[in-house]
Amino acid sequence: MKIVRIFLLSGLIFLCGLFTFAGVYYFNATKDVRLQPEKLLLEELSTKVYDENGEAVRSAGTLAKKNTVKAENLPSHVKRAFIDVEDKRFYSHGGFDLKRIAKATLRNVKSFSFKEGASTISQQLIKNTHLSQEKTIKRKLKEFKLTRQLEKRYSKEDILEQYLNTIYFGHSCFGIGSASEYYFGKTPSQLTVSESALLAGLVKSPNNYSPFKHPQQCKKRRNIVLALMKKAGHLHLEEYKNAVNEEIPLTPNLAHGGDGYLKFVFDELESLAEKHSFTVGGKIEIKTYLDKHLQEKIVNCLQNLPCDRSAMVLDVEQNAFKASYSTLGNVCRSPGSVLKPLLVYAPAIERNQISPATAILDEKTDFSGYTPENYGGTYAGYVSAREALSKSLNIPAVKILNSTGIEKSKAYLEKLGLPVEKEDESLALALGGMKKGYSLKQLVSAYSVFPDQGEYQNGAFIKEIFIDGRSVYKRKIKKERVFSEATAYLVSDMMKTATQTGTAKKLRTLPFEIIAKTGTAGTKEKNTDAYVLTATKKDVVGVWLGNANNSPIEYTGGGEPCNIAYGINEYLHSNRLTKNQPLGEFSPPKSVASVKLDKIEYYDTHNIVLADENAPTQFTFSEVFSTKALPRGKSDKFSNPSISAPTISVWGRTVRIDFSKSSPEYYDYIIERYDYATHSTVYCGKYQAVFSDESVQDDKRYVYTVIPVYNGKKGKPVKLPEISLKGAPPPPIINKDWWNK
Repeated sequence: MKIVRIFLLSGLIFLCGLFTFAGVYYFNATKDVRLQPEKLLLEELSTKVYDENGEAVRSAGTLAKKNTVKAENLPSHVKRAFIDVEDKRFYSHGGFDLKRIAKATLRNVKSFSFKEGASTISQQLIKNTHLSQEKTIKRKLKEFKLTRQLEKRYSKEDILEQYLNTIYFGHSCFGIGSASEYYFGKTPSQLTVSESALLAGLVKSPNNYSPFKHPQQCKKRRNIVLALMKKAGHLHLEEYKNAVNEEIPLTPNLAHGGDGYLKFVFDELESLAEKHSFTVGGKIEIKTYLDKHLQEKIVNCLQNLPCDRSAMVLDVEQNAFKASYSTLGNVCRSPGSVLKPLLVYAPAIERNQISPATAILDEKTDFSGYTPENYGGTYAGYVSAREALSKSLNIPAVKILNSTGIEKSKAYLEKLGLPVEKEDESLALALGGMKKGYSLKQLVSAYSVFPDQGEYQNGAFIKEIFIDGRSVYKRKIKKERVFSEATAYLVSDMMKTATQTGTAKKLRTLPFEIIAKTGTAGTKEKNTDAYVLTATKKDVVGVWLGNANNSPIEYTGGGEPCNIAYGINEYLHSNRLTKNQPLGEFSPPKSVASVKLDKIEYYDTHNIVLADENAPTQFTFSEVFSTKALPRGKSDKFSNPSISAPTISVWGRTVRIDFSKSSPEYYDYIIERYDYATHSTVYCGKYQAVFSDESVQDDKRYVYTVIPVYNGKKGKPVKLPEISLKGAPPPPIINKDWWNK
């Protein structure tokens, strides 16, 4: 019994000590913590964005118009939407929902995780306006003290009002006033039940539930909120059904201005907040890669066009966007032919299936029911892969993808941040035929793989983020290899041809080395999208023209987009010259070799063979190859002349020798005749299609030998079958050469 008392007393002393320690720690951790009412006001929120030189480009937290909303002016369904999804016992608890905390704790214990939280609206307001991003016990104690002070000082309506005016709704919208305008073009007092539920659903994850980024996820989340409102008795069944069937917005209300660089900054901010688990709130400072003068340039280049448009500039070294403007935001569209270098040509070259010189037959082809056509409906016959890409021919692209395989080719796209949906896995993908497609941001990022020698890192707008003075994110340059240096160079060199003689030839007068690929998407009746992607060793530029509703445009990729890209690249070049930063050139790596090929063999048989060392210049051409896939065959037609055997026949009293059509005209020819008693040279001279020997006798049998000669070098003699005039029929009169007799 005495032992039990000692044990109980010891336990009591331990608990007292523990509580005393906890009390002292709580006091020390929170002694300087005070509720600051000014931080609860939207006007005092400060979000600053800095350009590449560290200069502030904007202050005051939102891009959309900022409005402070009074709770008393909000319809009840607006307030109930947020309360029912975020804190259903808001009006009954004192700042902490103990029942919810207990349930969350139990679930976390069962799942061995801390993924389920139990923050009330009061706690969220404190976290968003007063506390740093660190996840420590000390921070939780501060949150506890400040939440208690908040609940003592303000009414529930005041707390809800402050919460709705400071919460982040995505797309740079702080507060329900700016969110209502941006998403719906109306004030919060005009929000429908469905619209209120959509905004309430955004709070959990603005990036994942944005109707403009993920419409299906947004609709699903909105319906969850509506179901919770119905369950709580705040919606009648008919109201619920009407709200569920209401359409969600697919494009923002941009009456306040275009979607400039800062829109992309805030989109990235939301993604980073999700990935790195920090809350968008408090005093935010964002360092970006913005070149404000370049930004002004591209905005000016895109003015006065009768359609929607986008342009972006990416710095290759940092894989960072220096300027960006779009009237539609980061919308996804069919990429058209700008996908060909990434999906078709680079994978095939990487796998040594083709080279720039590979000959491909461009003709109308049926691919098991799929019959693509070239632009304009014409076909070029045999063309090189270089010409096929530079002129954006469709049939060769489909043939190459069919040979490489969709599965293998799309794997490269996915490494470049370009995922392919299952429904898009068809040969039409070679021409950019996709249901959803990609954003210009994705395509510009992916194209950096060519000037960056086969390495890739997703393009970014943000260098570093500070919240309440503490760095919560700092970008690291970490590139991954997708293609070999050889592949990156070879495809770049092919796209350089596109700027000289291909679809992007409007760029050929630029006084520096540039590569490009154009693209046009649509139907036979209309064009809906026009692109050009260009790259120097320093910058990637992307331009897109189209319309949000897919109405027709009068442009093709090789037209106005190239004109716009010309102006942007001209400015980039001039600006770098003033900074003594030359653009540089696409220099071949050691894994690439330039070789001379036999032009005759290439155009006659479409085979790729190395040229004879003795071949004249007019019979050779140069092309570049990966050193792992150099041509193996070599021509010897000049150092060792050879011909196909001519045919020999008798025409009356004449022996006739007909040379085959493949007999080279650049050879000299020696024809020798034997009759078993004498040997004579009957001809020595230039090529002629037919040789006739009339100095023959009836009673003799003859053997002729033909020797090709080039530059004094005799080739292998060709011995023809023995022949005699005896018994030979006279020549047809119609074939007799009367005029020359």
